[in-house]
Amino acid sequence: MKKHNIYQVFTRLFGNKKQVNLPWGTLEENGVGKFSDFTDTALNEIRKLGITHIWYTGVPHHALINDYSKFGISNDHPSIVKGRAGSPYAVKDYYSVNPDLADDPAKRNQEFADLIKRTHDAGMKVIIDIVPNHVARAYQGLNNPIGVDDFGATDNTDIEYHRDNNFYYIPQQAFELPDALTKFPPLGGEQHPLLKDPYFEFPAKWTGNGSRLAKPNHDDWYETVKINYGVKPDGTRDFDALPKEFGDLSAQQHYQFWLDKSVPDSWKKFRDIALYWLEEGVDGFRYDMAEMVPVEFWSYLNSSIKHQQPDALLMAEVYQPELYRDYIQLGKMDYLYDKVDLYDSLKAIIRGQASTAEIGRIEYQLRDIEHHMLHFLDNHDEQRLACSEFAGSGENGKPAMLISACLSSAPTMIYFGQEVGEKGEENAGFGLPTRTSIFDYIGVPAHQRWMNNGAFDGGLLSKSETQLREFYQTLLNLTLNHSALTGEYHDLYAANYENFAHMQDKLYAFARSDGNQVLVIATNFSNQEASQLALNIPQHLIAEWHLKDGIYTMRDKLNECDCQLIVQAGEGRVALHFTPMATLFLCLALPA
Repeated sequence: MKKHNIYQVFTRLFGNKKQVNLPWGTLEENGVGKFSDFTDTALNEIRKLGITHIWYTGVPHHALINDYSKFGISNDHPSIVKGRAGSPYAVKDYYSVNPDLADDPAKRNQEFADLIKRTHDAGMKVIIDIVPNHVARAYQGLNNPIGVDDFGATDNTDIEYHRDNNFYYIPQQAFELPDALTKFPPLGGEQHPLLKDPYFEFPAKWTGNGSRLAKPNHDDWYETVKINYGVKPDGTRDFDALPKEFGDLSAQQHYQFWLDKSVPDSWKKFRDIALYWLEEGVDGFRYDMAEMVPVEFWSYLNSSIKHQQPDALLMAEVYQPELYRDYIQLGKMDYLYDKVDLYDSLKAIIRGQASTAEIGRIEYQLRDIEHHMLHFLDNHDEQRLACSEFAGSGENGKPAMLISACLSSAPTMIYFGQEVGEKGEENAGFGLPTRTSIFDYIGVPAHQRWMNNGAFDGGLLSKSETQLREFYQTLLNLTLNHSALTGEYHDLYAANYENFAHMQDKLYAFARSDGNQVLVIATNFSNQEASQLALNIPQHLIAEWHLKDGIYTMRDKLNECDCQLIVQAGEGRVALHFTPMATLFLCLALPA
């Protein structure tokens, strides 16, 4: 077991140097980043940040508004594309990459292969998206391996359901656009030539979120169609159930289970997609909305992946805590988003809407699966950590970042620009301010200041932005280099509840240890000071760590200073100075 740090980067936005930021701006007006913008210098700087894996978000070719017809790519109708640059979760071709990202769209797959190699050469691994629940309405594979049919190519469209249909159909009814598109028109109301003729689809298909209406609502995922995994419209299942005892079995045993089973066609299609990208050098996948797909499929897919590449990193969105253990144990996921529990609670604590007492409750409830719960404070779906509706600044997010990175042995994920306090304030068009838009061509100002026109040296950052990035770099590298973070968790909040006095909702402390070292992690979510607080270390921990009475020096490796652990009569005390928004990372080597 070891710690990983994942850098999520929205690939289209990373290298964009333009700062025009017009609402609904075109690629030419607002600019776009390319695979080639991830230079050796850029990648080495990301690695130095303490990153082990890069999740290149938005790589598979998805529906977008741009004319690549001379490369054999069909134009996408604006009425079924969100934004102008398109949603990365409406994939149009799983065997090709987004042509926007290539210097030469005809060589787009080769340019991505070159990026994979550069990433590996920089000492990091590559993760890309697989969106198994849905695809773009107008799917068109241009790079399919021999013998691979497109999704829906052999479907019987006269019936709503068949196990080996890839989609669900609404027979004898044409698809109609939601009424609300007249109020919120595509491209912000621009008179685009492709809008002269309405989008036509017959028969209509279910939407990605399962709407069975030929004319879905505006809040349905109308731009996508749901994949059929052998779940009948009445909810019964057309495939073998996975025995519950398989939760205790290995991925290889899961693989053997499925070898002689007949499975729906869609299962095989996604297995082949994943194995294709592994062959191309990809090291893992992030799965969108995994809970909308049966857990048996995940057993089948992930065991196939692990059979080919045992160390592949597999992470997924699952937002229903009651499903966590099934998707980890039966579905063989490595990591699930710890969104509903830890992320939501840390956000509430920052906003003054919850107490730090929630942190210990969450740790306890998830302790049996703690290594599998991916921690984050920022990603493409959520409000930016530094925005006014979250922490208000990158500095105010530091206490939560310390907890997120150190609470468990699970990976930590940060979103590009988070480390320099990006606020996502732009009115991009389809995308909303406080989130960096994934639907539009847009610049990312704080990140662009770090990028410094391709120098990737932070030359345009303010002093506070530079210091914030230094904090992230120090912390993330500390998490990779301290074995205690994969050791045992020890609560210190309860033992210090009285000490925390009137700041019990704002202070938090815990320890982690293995046989080699002890870490005490302590933080203050308040802008008020709590000086010279004596942190108690309970007697049973002092005994477990084999510490005799005496004075021990603990090094605060985030702040480069020392403090003393005084052990007297078998109990420990550490005098701490909780400055506003304090983040303390205290390390003690244990006696041999």
